[in-house]
Amino acid sequence: MKKILFIAVAIILATSCHAQTDSMTFAGRIENKEYDVYIVMNFYENNIMIPGQSILGKVSGFFGDLHDGRKWIFTSADIKGNIANLEITNDYGSEDLTATLTYNTDGTYTLEQKDGSTLKIARNRKWIKMPKQLYFTKVR
Repeated sequence: MKKILFIAVAIILATSCHAQTDSMTFAGRIENKEYDVYIVMNFYENNIMIPGQSILGKVSGFFGDLHDGRKWIFTSADIKGNIANLEITNDYGSEDLTATLTYNTDGTYTLEQKDGSTLKIARNRKWIKMPKQLYFTKVR
């Protein structure tokens, strides 16, 4: 009887702990220091306002550059487990792409571009294409 009670309590604790960490997995700010880029996101409430671009309203999140004000906007985010499927467009609406953002077991994130345009940032008056896979860490 004690064994069954212990197993039941362990299962309840395990499921409640998982639910608590999952609720914040795809919310907050993550950064890639190599390229000085970041992502601000809340895929649960879709309530992110882009600084200086409030005309766009609330969105799922955005990809930004520390050296330039242009943004890539996450127009939709669909979470399945530890992977979020994203639809992304630039702030002019002239380019778009699909991507996945994966939460890895080591606490990092991987943004992988799938179809469509390529993410680009401006540096020294030139466009630099981002690699198909970018790695991010959570900002604490």
